[in-house]
Amino acid sequence: MDIELTLDCNDLDRQTSFWQAALECDAHPTVPGRYVSLMPRDPRVPALTLQLVPETKAGKNRLHLDLLVDDLDGTVAHLRSLGATELAPRREEFGARWYVLADPEGNEFCVAEAPQP
Repeated sequence: MDIELTLDCNDLDRQTSFWQAALECDAHPTVPGRYVSLMPRDPRVPALTLQLVPETKAGKNRLHLDLLVDDLDGTVAHLRSLGATELAPRREEFGARWYVLADPEGNEFCVAEAPQP
């Protein structure tokens, strides 16, 4: 079974640019002007599909992405340069450190230190 995650958006081009750079993946328009699939270079990582919708985001996401990275502060700085906003200061809890960010349309996601083996 493959898993694909879909994120609704209002500005397909802007969201494609942000998430393609944030996830370092390839963009493939599957239905031009309506759907773009972002395909990771690592086949173990699920694809993220962006879907153009007319309504704006309302409320907190019930499902969000967690990006597990080796360089937490460097990655957060890079994501900010792409248009992400920090929603809360860096958190440290349960032996982990992470940030809560939002993409350019306000969709929440976390960036956390990757667990060390």
